[in-house]
Amino acid sequence: MTTKGNYLGEFEELVLVSVAALMDEAYGVSIMNYIATEAGRDVNISAVHEVLKRLQRKGYLKSRMGGATQERGGRRKRYFNLTVSGRKNLEEAIRTKLQLYKQVPNFSLKLT
Repeated sequence: MTTKGNYLGEFEELVLVSVAALMDEAYGVSIMNYIATEAGRDVNISAVHEVLKRLQRKGYLKSRMGGATQERGGRRKRYFNLTVSGRKNLEEAIRTKLQLYKQVPNFSLKLT
């Protein structure tokens, strides 16, 4: 059961599920683009970075630095991955939402 301390806000959940989907290619810009493409939401890169930091402080993400590239002017990318705690919290959030949707009369959730 989630408590207030580990509750995921809607945007936090979007970022967390994006990291999970992108796997080893999850970094700020790829997450921002994934959310725009898959969720149809244009988001600011600064907002993505803030949420990534917050999720890391909560212990839901870990990060590592990639190598420097000429394409990025010698700057390195910070890649993110889910922690065990992050995966469990995301799974709990999904379970909770599905359980709630099942309670809505005449509502059919068809997952493809």
